[in-house]
Amino acid sequence: MVNIHIVRDKEGFIRQFIVKGHAGFDEEGKDIVCAAVSITAYNAVGALEDLAGIRRCYSERDGYMLCSIPDNISEEKKQIAKIILETTAIGFKQIQRKYKNYVSVMDEEV
Repeated sequence: MVNIHIVRDKEGFIRQFIVKGHAGFDEEGKDIVCAAVSITAYNAVGALEDLAGIRRCYSERDGYMLCSIPDNISEEKKQIAKIILETTAIGFKQIQRKYKNYVSVMDEEV
């Protein structure tokens, strides 16, 4: 199962998302659920870099990605990041709705 943890601050801004695991929907290289989650996550970090100018905000390894937004970004970058991250959260949740036995999304304020 792919576990996705979305972490929001007290204002509801997404501070980070963590993606862990493999879906197990199909064999490696043919798993459309893993591919959907991966595309959603990579699209987010690419957009954060290219559109919001937030560089090096993620780390990854096999079956794991952590994307964290720095505290010291401008209000303009934060607003762009907010749209990107909310769109990403919607994407993850849509995948979960379709493949609930393979993807779990936890969205919480801390």
